[in-house]
This record gives sequence, C-alpha cells and structure tokens, in this order.
Amino acid sequence: MINLEIPRKYGALVSQAHQVAANIFRPNSRKYDRAEHSYPKELDMLASLLDGLNAAGGADGASAAGVRRDAVQDSGNRNGSNLATVLGVMELCWGDVGLLLSMPRQGLGNSAIASVANEEQLKRFEGRWAAMAITEPGCGSDSANIRTSAVLDGDHYVLNGEKIYVTSGERADLVVVWATLDRKLGRAAIKSFVVEKGTPGFELVRLEHKLGIRASDTAAFVLKDVRVPKENLLGSPEVDVQKGFAGVMQTFDNTRPLVAGMAVGLTRACLEETRKLIESTGLVIDYALPAHSQCSAVADYLRMEADYEAARLLTLQAAWMADNRQPNSLQASMAKAKAGRTCVAVALKCVELAGSLGYAEGEEGPGLLEKWARDAKILDIFEGTQQIQLLIVARRLLGKTSAELK
Repeated sequence: MINLEIPRKYGALVSQAHQVAANIFRPNSRKYDRAEHSYPKELDMLASLLDGLNAAGGADGASAAGVRRDAVQDSGNRNGSNLATVLGVMELCWGDVGLLLSMPRQGLGNSAIASVANEEQLKRFEGRWAAMAITEPGCGSDSANIRTSAVLDGDHYVLNGEKIYVTSGERADLVVVWATLDRKLGRAAIKSFVVEKGTPGFELVRLEHKLGIRASDTAAFVLKDVRVPKENLLGSPEVDVQKGFAGVMQTFDNTRPLVAGMAVGLTRACLEETRKLIESTGLVIDYALPAHSQCSAVADYLRMEADYEAARLLTLQAAWMADNRQPNSLQASMAKAKAGRTCVAVALKCVELAGSLGYAEGEEGPGLLEKWARDAKILDIFEGTQQIQLLIVARRLLGKTSAELK
C-alpha cells in the first residue's frame, strides 16, 4: 500500500530540488517572463551538473527527465523513478514552471523515449534533448484524429503534416512526432517517430507568444516529405487493431503525473505567499475551528489548502502505481484533472485575496502572483485538457470504450 509520506531516501533529492528552485528558478522567474523567447543561460550549468549526476547514477529523479516503468524486483512496495521525478518536479515548479520546461535534455519527448524506446534507442538518443509533437491545427486533445502521415519507403518513413504547440521545439535536438500509418485503421495506426532537428523538410515556421510559461519556447512545425529512418520509430511497427494505440498512450500514463506535479508545485507557491499575507494582517488560520466560523479570507485559504492536499496525494498515487507496474491510466487522469483545475482556481483566488499586491508585477513574493496565475492555465490544458481527463475518468469508471462514450 502507498505510504503518503515522502520516502526517506528521497529527502536529499527534494532538498536539492528546492535549493535549485529557490536560488536559480525563483530569482530569474520575472526576468525570463519579460524576455520571452530568450534562452535562460543560467540553466546550462545546472543541466551540466544534472548530466554528471545522472552519469554517476546519483540523480534518480532529480531532474525532469523521462521516466520508465521499472521492473519490480520483489513483492514489496517500490519507490522508483516515477515517484522521484514527480517529487523533484513539484519542488522545481515551486520556483518556476517555464524554467523547468526550458531545462536542456529534460523535455516531454525524453519521457516518451524513456517510456517506449528499446535498449538500442535508449542508448542512441541518450543525452539528447527531445521535444514532443502531438497537437495539430485540426487535432487538439483528441490524439486519435492525428492527420500527420507516415508512409514506409524502403528503409525510411516519409512524414507529412503540421504540428503546433511543441514545447521546447526550437531548442531541442530531437522531436518525437506522432503520426499515423493509415488513417483508415484509426487509433491503432498511430505511432511515434524520433525526428532529428535539421532533417530536410522539417521546418520551424514560428514561435508562439503566450499567456504564461514565457521562459519556455513553444514552436510550430511543417513536415514536408521528411525522411525518418525505420530505426527511429518508437515501439512496434505492427498495427494491432485489438490493442489500439496503447503503446504511444503509455507515454501519457507517465507524463500526466508529471504535469500534475508541476501544478502541485505552483499551487503550493501561491498558497505560501497568500498565507504570509493573511498572517501579516493579524489573522490566525486555526485548524481546530470549522472554516465557516472563521473570517472569509481564512475560510477561502482552508478550502484551497484542502484541494491542494487532494491534488498532491492523487499525484503521488499515480506515480507510485507506475513504479509498481500497476495500470494507472485512471489515476494519472484523475491527478492531472484535479491538480490542473486546483492550480488555476487557487492562483486566481490568491490574486484576488492579495488585491493590488497580487495584480501588479513584482520581482518576488506576492508580486509573482499575477505571473503564477498566467502560468497556471497551461497546466490545465497541455497533456490533455481538463475535459479530456474527465472523459477518460468517466470511461474507466463506467467501463465504456471511446466509441461508446464521447
């Protein structure tokens, strides 16, 4: 059974991640919010340090790297890379979400590679920064409607299509592109391909100007007869209509808890600053009294804190289940839905409670609340919107297929 306390062996990891968040991310948060599309050079030294720790085997989950479902060696509980990575992400996003997403070699594409790549691919792509390209102009959260095509031609697949909202698309070395082998076969024909930057026909057409997470670049690509070696297909090339596209969807089972962890970390940052403001007025947050018997601001804070705890525990559960090789699609979507919605609601309420301090731009403390409110929204959107997560949860609970419940 899951233990709701942070495992003792991850104490140092959490502490180190918090130090990075407090001393690197938080002080540079406003700087790169204002300097959109500027690369945060401060992250290069940190990335090199994490590379060294990973090479030495001493950074299990200390970064936002991809995670893999490790084999369980015994029948007991296992706290592995999924839980470790989520704990690290929570701390780093307490500092800044956009800077976490800008970390070299720690992209969502790395999670995709770690989830489904074979051993040869893991070795070949080791140390490379990988973005992930799923969304298309006519295909948002419904990944089954992907139109980007992949046609086998000798020793290569030829890809044609368009991808938008690719996080770290400009800066990454690789892009994991989702494409279909045959649209008539539906979901089962969707596969993921690792495309090297600089491949002929793989064109970066623009960078998006965004509401939040401005430290992170978000790119749009056009693929025109892009030739990708057969060895760059992740997972099996066979189309199994019975299995559907469970192989590529396993990526989401690993990455959705990570996005939930991002939301949990940002929610905690908002709550901590708001608590300081409430207590600075002389109000007391009394956990021994019911919320309705305390002043309105305190009652609001208590409700937000309860939602935060629920989101945090759901996130830890989803990651722990992945470490213990338990199917976690339901729990991953529950965590993502709860954490994303909670983060947005809490951030906006904290701006409201802080008044002018929360609405105006500042370099630290409550002056970051308006930025966090803008950053929060993406956490309820990418890796599957709130509505899609609730649909997945409903399907799982009711035992319905995607065709039966749309």
